[in-house]
Amino acid sequence: MDEPETAPQISYAEFARLDIRMGQILAAEQVPNTDRLLRLEVKIGDQTRQLVAGIAAAYRPEEVIGQTIPILANLAPRVIRGIESQGMILCPRDENDLPVLLIPERPVPAGAAVK
Repeated sequence: MDEPETAPQISYAEFARLDIRMGQILAAEQVPNTDRLLRLEVKIGDQTRQLVAGIAAAYRPEEVIGQTIPILANLAPRVIRGIESQGMILCPRDENDLPVLLIPERPVPAGAAVK
C-alpha cells in the first residue's frame, strides 16, 4: 500500500475545533445488505450515539462490543444506508487496506478528550 501524501497544514485553531473523544462501543450489528458497515451504539460521556462505521471487513460485531476507541464527536450527522451516523470512529488501515481499531493501552473513561 502506498503512503498517502501529507495533507495541507492547518492552524492550531482549526485543529482545536475537532472534538475527539473516547467512546465505548455498547452494541454493534451488521448493516443489512452491506459487507463493510456496522451500526454501533457508542457511549461518549453521558450520551449514547449511533455511528455507522466501515469496519465490518475486519471485525465481527461481537468483537468490538466493549472496546473504547477514538471518535470524532462534533462531525455533523450524516445518513448512511438509511441510518443516521452521529460521529465517526478514527482508525488507520493496515497493509491489506483493512481498518484497525485504536485501543488505548490503559483504561480511559468514555468521553475522555483526545488532545
